Amino acid sequence: MPVVTRIAPSPTGDPHVGTAYIGLFNHTLAHQAQGRGEEGKFILRIEDTDRGRYVPDSEKRIFQMMQWLGLTPDESPLQGGPNGPYRQSERFDLYGEYARKLVESGHAYSAFETPEELAALREEAQREGRVIAVPSRDLDPAEAQRRVDAGEAAVIRLKVPREGETVVNDALRKPIAFQNTEIDDKVLLKADGYPTYHLANVVDDRLMGVTHVVRAEEWITSTPIHVLLYQAFGWPQPVFAHMPLLRNADKSKISKRKNPTSVEWYMEQGFLPEAMLNFLATMGWTHPEGLEIFDLAEFQRVFRLEDVTLGGPVFSLDKLKWMNGKYLREVLTEEEVAKRLHDYLAGQKHDLPDDDYFRAVVRMMIPRMDVFSEFLDKTPYFWSEEYPVNEKAQKLIEEGRSFLPELAARLKNLPRFDQATTDAALRAFAVELGLKPGKVMQPLRAAIAGTSESPGMFEMLEALGQARVVARVERAAEGR
Repeated sequence: MPVVTRIAPSPTGDPHVGTAYIGLFNHTLAHQAQGRGEEGKFILRIEDTDRGRYVPDSEKRIFQMMQWLGLTPDESPLQGGPNGPYRQSERFDLYGEYARKLVESGHAYSAFETPEELAALREEAQREGRVIAVPSRDLDPAEAQRRVDAGEAAVIRLKVPREGETVVNDALRKPIAFQNTEIDDKVLLKADGYPTYHLANVVDDRLMGVTHVVRAEEWITSTPIHVLLYQAFGWPQPVFAHMPLLRNADKSKISKRKNPTSVEWYMEQGFLPEAMLNFLATMGWTHPEGLEIFDLAEFQRVFRLEDVTLGGPVFSLDKLKWMNGKYLREVLTEEEVAKRLHDYLAGQKHDLPDDDYFRAVVRMMIPRMDVFSEFLDKTPYFWSEEYPVNEKAQKLIEEGRSFLPELAARLKNLPRFDQATTDAALRAFAVELGLKPGKVMQPLRAAIAGTSESPGMFEMLEALGQARVVARVERAAEGR
């Protein structure tokens, strides 16, 4: 059985994590079909007919998001394909043609009500607890066509049956019945010739051969309109599957007021695309073997649409950071982390040489960071002599002021400055002073790093080097 899926974002702002989430599941279903040797296609279509909300660079940013995630479509405005064009603004003439077909078959009608008339009708309908009754629905079709031919402004509305019910069959739910008396005669084609979402969506899905419409559950209430359109055109319906919405911790719909929703924010913070995909895969679905860390190939191997659960999955930034940290420490090699971190920093306009020193610092920090944006914030003392000294570190320096001059001299005279040598020297110095090793090492750490929280002491000493360490201890001893 062919499996043709799609995502159809609108270029109206930042690329949203919800688009990435829905894109992952559509991409996976199509690639599973390909893996079975069947026809499988994943289409990216741009729904840009809402010109009032159109943002010029948003489309490009959607493409960049999909490329970063590795969810490459088989057909799109970039790749092209046999079912193009893939921007709705370039398919403009199609929608008028199909809307008029519905008028001719009696499943739609031309409506001439003004905005003021509609407002009054809507107010009356709300008072009476019913859907709006549009007078043009009862016009003689010949009279309506005469008015259209005369140039009178008109929209085209779907003629919803006034009896019975429309049933939505959803792969994740029991059938959902909507009473037709509660469904508005939705506008399909505006007076300016632009289609509404309902018409363009159904026509494009049909003409592009989409077999599975996998989208967020907020579209459930629109689906009876789409079912009626498929029925009116005489087309077979696709499989509908409405995924649970991503939620904040308080179960409200995820929004930028409570959580970063732009994928670009996660890119800028230095999250890994693999971790983001892994995390999104667990939103409403659980690996059958209980695995929390798995790659896209593994997800495609075991995922089944029927295993999606409908409880609102919580998009937890803390959980995502934890998962990203697991990737840094357990999935990627040290070399891979260093390479990706260097590329990330270069993209953020930080020009650090990719040398042994950089890699030594990375090695120390892998256990101590969850995302790449934390790297420079946690390591200023590795890159400059103008590093900050926090209040706790200042107190530790004061506690060691009496022995810091002698400690600087001891460190300066060491014949070697590797981890074993500095370890032995510091412990011996502590014994001479009658102190526990920590009472010596804590002021030393504060002096060379400006903080009490840093990597292992002896790794840090070796990486910074003898001259730099001695100079910093001398400066701290002098109160500079």
